[in-house]
Amino acid sequence: MLLKHGAVVADPWVAVGDDDALPEAGAPLVSLARWQRDRAALRARNGALGVRLPNAADAAALAGDLDRLGLIALEFPKFSDGRAFSQARQLRERYGFTGELRATGQVLRDQLLFMARCGFDAFELAKGEPVAAWQQALAEITVFYQPTGDGRVPAAVLRRAGPVAQVA
Repeated sequence: MLLKHGAVVADPWVAVGDDDALPEAGAPLVSLARWQRDRAALRARNGALGVRLPNAADAAALAGDLDRLGLIALEFPKFSDGRAFSQARQLRERYGFTGELRATGQVLRDQLLFMARCGFDAFELAKGEPVAAWQQALAEITVFYQPTGDGRVPAAVLRRAGPVAQVA
C-alpha cells in the first residue's frame, strides 16, 4: 500500500531486477547498482525513472542525475537504522531534489511525521494497515523546534515573532 501526501494511491512504479528487461510501459524502479551500470541507456530512455538507494549508499551518488529521476526510494532495513533520514534531507536540502522521495522497508507510524519533515512524501505501508491512523500521524505535532527544508517555522522563530506569526 502506498501513502502519498496523506492519501492512499496506486503505485505507478514497476520494480525491476538488476538483470530483468525494462518494461515497455510504466515507470521502472531500478537499484542503484543497475543505475550505475546502465546509466547512459537509462538516461536516454523516454519516460519516468526511479532508483532504490540503499541506506548505506552516499546520496551524492545520484546528485548529478536528479534532473532525470522522478522517484528515489530510500530504504529503512530495520526500525533502528535512521540513515535514510539523513539521505532524504541531503537529497532535498543540499541537492534540491523535487521528485518523489519514498520510504520503504521498516516504516513506522511513530516516525512518519519526522520522515515527512525530512523530505519524504510517499511511504510504503504493509497491507492491512489502518490508513486513518497513518494519516493522523502526519498531523499529530504542529510546532517543531528543529528547522528543516519542509518550510515549517521553528518554535523559536514563532516565539520571537509573537502571536501574529503563530496564526499564519
